[in-house]
Amino acid sequence: MSEHGCAYFLADAHLGQGSPESNRARERDLLAFFDRVGAERATLFVNGDLFDFWFEYRHAIPKRFVRVLMAMGELRRAGVPVTYIGGNHDFWIGNFLARELDVTFTDEPLPLSLQGRRIFLAHGDGLGPGDFGYKLLKRVLRNSVAKTLFRWVHPDVGIPIAGGTSHLSRHHGPRPSRSDEDLERMLGKPWFDHGYDAVVLAHYHRAVHRHSAAGDFVILGDWIERRTVARLEGGRFSLFEFEGR
Repeated sequence: MSEHGCAYFLADAHLGQGSPESNRARERDLLAFFDRVGAERATLFVNGDLFDFWFEYRHAIPKRFVRVLMAMGELRRAGVPVTYIGGNHDFWIGNFLARELDVTFTDEPLPLSLQGRRIFLAHGDGLGPGDFGYKLLKRVLRNSVAKTLFRWVHPDVGIPIAGGTSHLSRHHGPRPSRSDEDLERMLGKPWFDHGYDAVVLAHYHRAVHRHSAAGDFVILGDWIERRTVARLEGGRFSLFEFEGR
């Protein structure tokens, strides 16, 4: 991956959640942001939960928000690197992104060496101490057997059911009432101790950027209320709100 130019990180648009008007606004602003990424020939990292639910059948995918998918494909055709890290709502992505759009996909934390930084990039669900019930559920749901069983449910039935219950996987982890300093200690320090100098997470729908001697601790916020994006340029992180068109 190129060490030059800049890189953008976004997460938690949760397309499919909320009113039609809210979804149209998020989709419109995402497309405008992808235009910016393409114009700058930047690198893009989507750090999970772009969709409120995603499941790929062998011969079908959810048909909503196809324009967002195609925009990522257009970025790739223009030579822009795009990497997608699955979150707790869209980890059931199969090979569609890689096969049809040439987007790199992983549902595991991703170590990066970028612009002279050693970055630990992860969606963030299931990290930190405690929450053992969710951690067990996460292992069960990501098992290949669970995927195979779900494929036996017709898409017109399975997708609405799963979408309707997606709220059950929201905000697992340290309670939102914890301070930014506590979150850095619980979620960032273990990775700083492993030699990383930046930790970039999502999932908590809370924008955090703490810079210390250990490095940068970033939580990306979300794309529902504030369109929060992180930018890495010249080895320096910044966190800002994208203003749309």
